[in-house]
Amino acid sequence: MTQSTKAAETATATTGKDSHAANASGADKTTEPAGGTKATPSTTTDDSTADRTGARTVDAADVITGARARIDALDERIIGLVRERMAVSALIQESRISSGGRRVNLSREMEILSHYRNALGRPGTSLAMTLLELSRGRI
Repeated sequence: MTQSTKAAETATATTGKDSHAANASGADKTTEPAGGTKATPSTTTDDSTADRTGARTVDAADVITGARARIDALDERIIGLVRERMAVSALIQESRISSGGRRVNLSREMEILSHYRNALGRPGTSLAMTLLELSRGRI
């Protein structure tokens, strides 16, 4: 049995993949001092991409760029929903005040704080407080 055949069998036995197939895929291999092999990124990013994304490879930069676009779209939706929530809250406050009630219903606000805390943990309480402040102003 040749050295390369033996290495291929060992790689297949330990990883479940044929080392020749892995090499044929175009992945570069570097040898670590301990004798093991490790795949290295085939391309690194340029300085401007690294500064913009913090990534060190083109693949990682692409993932980050795509994910950031999704986050930006989600943020726009969240802002729209917050504005809608503020409008609905204003309607509620107007109705409550015009009927002789108070501007703020503290028991309802406690329900909202509890709901956000239960759903998102402690930071959820801060988020709910911010939403309440946006929706009713400071009391």
